[in-house]
Amino acid sequence: MIDFRYHLVSIVAIFLALAVGIVLGTTLLQDPALDLAKRTSDELTSANNGLRADLDALRGREAGNDAFITARTPQLVAGELTGQRVLLIEAPGSSTSVREAAQQVLEQAGAKVSGRLLLTEKFFDPAGKGVLDGLVDQLKPATMIFPPTATSYDRAATLLAAALVTNDPAQAATPNTATAGVLDAFETGGLLSVEDDPEKRATLAVMFAPEKPYEGETAESQAGALVSVADGFDAAGKGTVIAGAAADTAVPGDAITAVRDESEISRRVSTVDTADMPMGRVVIVYSLTEQLAGHAGQYGIGKDASGGALPAMTTATPTPSAQSGS
Repeated sequence: MIDFRYHLVSIVAIFLALAVGIVLGTTLLQDPALDLAKRTSDELTSANNGLRADLDALRGREAGNDAFITARTPQLVAGELTGQRVLLIEAPGSSTSVREAAQQVLEQAGAKVSGRLLLTEKFFDPAGKGVLDGLVDQLKPATMIFPPTATSYDRAATLLAAALVTNDPAQAATPNTATAGVLDAFETGGLLSVEDDPEKRATLAVMFAPEKPYEGETAESQAGALVSVADGFDAAGKGTVIAGAAADTAVPGDAITAVRDESEISRRVSTVDTADMPMGRVVIVYSLTEQLAGHAGQYGIGKDASGGALPAMTTATPTPSAQSGS
């Protein structure tokens, strides 16, 4: 009969055999294994050092290019937007520094910034569509008729755009008496805030997209709401550009991607996904000039930037009487 001592001896024998095997294995394979590990480590270190050197070189080139474009920007954009008024629309989560830099370049191009419209998260909250619809129904002029397919954001954008932009140069810098009180009501409702005097209507609009795409179940609908706002302002004025930074990957919650995925809207609204770069701020100006000529394009380095880095035609200087194709 097998007793406990038999089991104990068997277990000891097994562990002894394992110990002997480990000792013999490490002794016999020690030098080749260490040599292989050292060679692999040296190769990885060399490759890593090479990649670091490449990255440093690219950063140096980028810094040099940025410095050159920044220094030449006043000459690159001079006179491009003379006589135009531009409204700045800031989505929740957009970059203040990007907006400030772009505003400076717009002014260097001869544009007058009429003011800033800062939309809040509440504006884009899907749960608040009823409030949005109620305000629009209460404030819209009797002559303002919406298409049957218009969404809550389409309707709100149409009303706000009528108050803030115009495609008639003769009406620029004047309030729209038919929409008096619209901004106050939306601001009281916590849907937006304003800076400067945007009620003195602009001719063009630049919307700054959120730095990070929307996430979660409502991401796609929120990005779509931003697109509706941009499209509404484009229809009422002489053109609209959405500006931001290229997303790492195309995602449903990215506003710029959402415009580029909408074939009809992308024919009217332009996008620039390099607004965080000196080059991109120049491209914003050129895109607005293109809008004045009746065209639109998708520019930058991100997915579906079908127009390349910048519009092909960058030399035409718009006049206040230029017709918009938006």
